[in-house]
Amino acid sequence: MFVAVNPLIPLLLKRQRQGACAALALCMAQLATSASAAELTVLMGDELSAHAEFVQHLRASQEPGSRFEVVRLAPGGAEGAQPVEAAAIEPERSANAGVRTRSLRSSPADTALTIAVGAPAARAALERPGQQPLVLAMLSRLDYESLRAGSPALRRGDRRVGVLLRDPAMADQLALIGAVLPQKQRIGVVATLESEPLVRDLQRAAQSGNPPWEIQLEYAPDAKSLAGALRSVVPRSDALLVLPDLIGDSQAATLSVLHAGAGAGLPVFGASEGLVRSGGLAAAVSTPAQLARQARLLGQKLASGAGSTQPLVESAAPATVRVNVTVARGLGLRLPEERELTERLAIIR
Repeated sequence: MFVAVNPLIPLLLKRQRQGACAALALCMAQLATSASAAELTVLMGDELSAHAEFVQHLRASQEPGSRFEVVRLAPGGAEGAQPVEAAAIEPERSANAGVRTRSLRSSPADTALTIAVGAPAARAALERPGQQPLVLAMLSRLDYESLRAGSPALRRGDRRVGVLLRDPAMADQLALIGAVLPQKQRIGVVATLESEPLVRDLQRAAQSGNPPWEIQLEYAPDAKSLAGALRSVVPRSDALLVLPDLIGDSQAATLSVLHAGAGAGLPVFGASEGLVRSGGLAAAVSTPAQLARQARLLGQKLASGAGSTQPLVESAAPATVRVNVTVARGLGLRLPEERELTERLAIIR
């Protein structure tokens, strides 16, 4: 039996399949583009240089074609918000005082994100209406505790909220001390009454050490009490740790701790580069660039559903180590390079 076959039919079927595959690929590409074109609104309530650098890194990492705007808040918070400072990715957008607007090229609601930078902006952001995910970034632990105590919006759980603390975890600080002083276990700390959340974090991290760290703790209710607290804690310590609290945020108080450490030949550790420049031995810090990357990752977690019942709180990670080589030499210590210490912290984490 002879069967006639039209040679054009297989060719037509092949072209139809190719066309369908091309259409599917185009559809997937369009979906990927719309998914990556996230709306990002950044609220700023101050002019701190670290916060400005954080925003610069956010802007530099923004996907092409996506919406990015910076809202600067006037003193007093959201009610006095100034017009948007154009971050000029899409020139057609605009915003009026206290009003969040969308660009003409709308993107899915799940990709819209607000990042509030610093405590004043965080308070203003929590008071604003809206359901989109919110990241509160560049906060100290004490900033967060104050917000949690005074902001009903943070406790209601009616929106997905992430909190990015500006300082590495206490476990990272202790890991740094262990890498620099492997045979020492007694860490002297002077804290204020407001520092209790930090003290609890430190004590939990200390108990997880192998062997556990011995925290020699004294409280200084006011500036006049600091000298007496230091006289008590220094003889019982192998090193001093400055917490990121009222003492760590005060240049005069930090210098008092540094002078006490220098007089006793004790190394001083902390959570700021300023402390290292002023005479501290080493610090585990997180740079604005690292924090900007972590803020974006935290926003992605919120978009996927995390933080729906209670705030998702993260300490800064990874930590970068800063070392004062001159102080190390004066203490007779030979320390690894900053990069090697930073890598050690990453491995421990």
